[in-house]
Amino acid sequence: MKKLFLFTMIFGVLFTSCQNEKNNAYAGFEKTESGLYYKFHNQNVGDTPELMELIDLQIACFINDSSVIIPNNRMIMQMIEPLFAGDIYDGIKMMSVGDSASFIVRTDSTFMTLFQLPTLPTEFSKTDVMRFDIKLNDFYPESEFANKQMEYMKKTYKNETENAENELNKYLKENKLNPIRTESGLYYLQTKSGNGENPQVGTQVKVHYTGKLLDGTVFDSSISRNEPIQFDLGVGQVIPGWDEGIRLMSKGEKGILFIPYYLGYGDRGAGAIPPFATLIFDVELVDF
Repeated sequence: MKKLFLFTMIFGVLFTSCQNEKNNAYAGFEKTESGLYYKFHNQNVGDTPELMELIDLQIACFINDSSVIIPNNRMIMQMIEPLFAGDIYDGIKMMSVGDSASFIVRTDSTFMTLFQLPTLPTEFSKTDVMRFDIKLNDFYPESEFANKQMEYMKKTYKNETENAENELNKYLKENKLNPIRTESGLYYLQTKSGNGENPQVGTQVKVHYTGKLLDGTVFDSSISRNEPIQFDLGVGQVIPGWDEGIRLMSKGEKGILFIPYYLGYGDRGAGAIPPFATLIFDVELVDF
């Protein structure tokens, strides 16, 4: 259930010939005191990310221009202190919204810190040129993540959003369910009342749950483990649909959350959860 925003990434190394000449790799780059090489392609005047804020990036990474480490992709991460002198976070903290730049970093240190590998892959050497191409789309506090994700998904995937809403409405009608709908698009159906006391943002809650897809496939359950999940409510430790839905409940209450993909795992899915999946959670707010 947890969302991780630190630089923990699934990346594929596409090994190709690395015979490119390296002599001109640093042409046009400047160097910071920490040892980071940088070159801005577009630079604006404005605020830069603060520690712990979420950073929305378009990012790609290459070695010697020929080996693709990270294909051009959108990522949302958390701004943290540099993990070594001259790492990529040293570059990102120089950027304002709309900026695009290239950064050359130490290959061995990047693999062993940012990518969390025990050693540098044998296909590469520490003298190889590792370059990140980055555009900073936006940055904002973690508390704004849910709204930002929802806005992005709905704008980017209009057809998928319409299809998901139609499928959910069909499911509710066929099963004669009449849940409440919130402004965000979350649906909630109470099945057992609680004591009337609702948790506040930042409160640690304990929740039992069973997660299913619309076709009834169970993908996870705390019941089978006999251990409720614990998390701090409303601060982005779980998917947005949970942060919103559990706040609607009181201690001891049971209910069903119907979570559209843009309040769940979005366009990528997670594990057994496919992309654009509407999720159904039977939940119980055990304690807080």
